[in-house]
Amino acid sequence: MSDAMLSNRQSGRVKRAAALTRKKDRRAQGRFLVEGPQAVREALVHAPHLIEIVYATDESQSWQLEIDRLADDAGVELVRATSEVVAAMTETVTPQGVVAIVEDCRVALADACAGAQLVAVLHEVRDPGNAGAVLRAADAAGADAVVFAGDSVDPLHPKVVRSTTGSLFHLPVASADTLEDAISAVREAGLAVVAADVDGAELAAAREAQDLGGAMAWVFGNEARGLSAEALAQMDRSVRLPIYGRAESLNLATAASVLLYESAFAQRSR
Repeated sequence: MSDAMLSNRQSGRVKRAAALTRKKDRRAQGRFLVEGPQAVREALVHAPHLIEIVYATDESQSWQLEIDRLADDAGVELVRATSEVVAAMTETVTPQGVVAIVEDCRVALADACAGAQLVAVLHEVRDPGNAGAVLRAADAAGADAVVFAGDSVDPLHPKVVRSTTGSLFHLPVASADTLEDAISAVREAGLAVVAADVDGAELAAAREAQDLGGAMAWVFGNEARGLSAEALAQMDRSVRLPIYGRAESLNLATAASVLLYESAFAQRSR
């Protein structure tokens, strides 16, 4: 741990960290920003080799001793910084006092899919909070990988990373230039490709037909438009969640959570 307190908001270190809120700078540096005690803790536990440095305030927070210990155990440099400096590094309105600069943790698409039984594919999912919530749900359901395809939000976007609350470091995450690339990779790995779509077969029917227990990749489309006809034509089948009440629709992350768990239940009951 460095003894010096970082207090200059205009220092090169602060500007370099703050630049990681921009996609072009994340690509240029091959790094991204992890904010908050939970996410930084998970990075220190599951991917310490990828962490370049941790900046943390000295304000006697409940998480501080654990972060200090984990960084020390992992041999990760930890620098004390004022709360103003940490705030200058992030986009959040109320920063949580600790940030880490981490190397790009994504894996190659083929590696993410190899040996997988359950994969979530996000296609043109633009909202960072939704994307992060789907990744977190995939982690909770025991999925083997998450793939961000096409024009989906950058999985290393600060808001995505925050929304995953550390799940980003629990399972392989990959990017695919196109949906076709993602589908090709999951099919090569032996998975069926199933769309979540409002015009698909009802979930109960898919459950009764035992269509959810095999190795499969769920494909989730854009929050507003869903999946195009061209995209749906590439699927093996489509499944929809019924709306029994009067809600107009389900939030993408909520629907994805239900469907991923349905597959998890079916796979584990086999």
